[in-house]
Amino acid sequence: MSLLLNILWIIFGGGLFAIIWLMAGVLMALTIIGLPWARACFMIAGYTFLPFGRQLVSREEVTGRESIGTGPLGWLANIVWFVLAGVWLAIGHVAAAIALAVSIIGIPFAWAHVKLAAASLFPVGKVVVDNDVAGAIGRRNGDARLSGLRL
Repeated sequence: MSLLLNILWIIFGGGLFAIIWLMAGVLMALTIIGLPWARACFMIAGYTFLPFGRQLVSREEVTGRESIGTGPLGWLANIVWFVLAGVWLAIGHVAAAIALAVSIIGIPFAWAHVKLAAASLFPVGKVVVDNDVAGAIGRRNGDARLSGLRL
């Protein structure tokens, strides 16, 4: 089912949004200072190209350790990104989601745009994983919280 949704997504406009993310990544890469954001743009471009069957999660949750992108520098990079580009990209995705949600057929694509709007707000320190991996991470984190409870 994810394959069919991804193909339809590309045909009906999702590919255009992926190209916009790629162009944003190239623009960021042209400046040395924009390299942390370029990496995030390229990752989200791939996520935008094929959003169904995948999720965006914290890199720290995947690796189990903090990195530059998940620590204080990543937090600062996300704040700068949010102000300069993230909020505008999110507005574009939300507008597309509203337009698609008008019809029943467009609801899955509208939901994908909502996921991408959330991803565009704070992308530094995130990684795209399959739904199965995200589910395993969620179960692992839930088990860790459960074992930390004192009954």
